[in-house]
Amino acid sequence: MKAVIQRVSDASVLIEEQKVAAIKRGFMILLGIETKDTTEDIIWLSNKITNLRIFNDDEGVMNLSIKDINGEVIVVSQFTLHASTKKGNRPSYIKAARPEIAIPLYNHFIEQLELDLNKKVQTGRFGAYMQLNFINDGPVTILIDTKNRQ
Repeated sequence: MKAVIQRVSDASVLIEEQKVAAIKRGFMILLGIETKDTTEDIIWLSNKITNLRIFNDDEGVMNLSIKDINGEVIVVSQFTLHASTKKGNRPSYIKAARPEIAIPLYNHFIEQLELDLNKKVQTGRFGAYMQLNFINDGPVTILIDTKNRQ
């Protein structure tokens, strides 16, 4: 599982020109699921994200988590995070999980994140063409790959 976590001051998701998700201060998470991902990856990743200390405290030091600030979250599926550009110029997505595998894992990740945050998580729509709008606050962007625990 790969995740791009962007600290945002405002974010939204549009599908067919309709806003389906919107938050203020929090995270815009782009989530890529691969065939070999498991429940263990979901639990580890959710715990890592909810405890990342990347929000400023009163001294301006990144020392607070999303839970500490009671921030909001949007999760959007993005299979292109598993693009391989090793050969040629057309990316290969062979590592990305097919929908029959990815959708249950995506839903499980959202459920786990909601449990860990003790609040509702907003989402895009799996497989839909989406437009993401956000203001990256900082900018702060964190990349996490559960396969190497980084």
